[in-house]
Amino acid sequence: MIGLRALQRSIATAPPTIRRQLGAQRRWTSGIDAKGFQGAADNAFNRERAAVKEHAAGSSDLWRKLSIYVVIPCLCMAAVNAWRLWGEHWEHVSHEPPLEEKVEYPYQNIRTKNFFWGDGDKTLFWNPKVNYHKKDE
Repeated sequence: MIGLRALQRSIATAPPTIRRQLGAQRRWTSGIDAKGFQGAADNAFNRERAAVKEHAAGSSDLWRKLSIYVVIPCLCMAAVNAWRLWGEHWEHVSHEPPLEEKVEYPYQNIRTKNFFWGDGDKTLFWNPKVNYHKKDE
């Protein structure tokens, strides 16, 4: 501690140009490699932070590789599977009777009041290829 106080006093009494040089020198040495701690900086806290930083670098590299080499191929396979199932579904739907011939049960398309858009009978998500509503005759 005596050496540190003596250094602080000498910096405080030094001319401004030397003070600036000493301050810049201190800033430049703050980027010492994590494993190259010296003197007072070589303590358990700094060593632990360096270990955490090294672990974080390895962990982020693992997740980057997983994202590129595992997630992207899985998404491509899932997209191909969904496209295949979609095609099978519409192939199955094409064999069904036309919408006009389907039975409309009393619990389907219940309207207590008209919608305020369009003709008032179709919902906001109405799809004429799938949905059909027989008007009261």
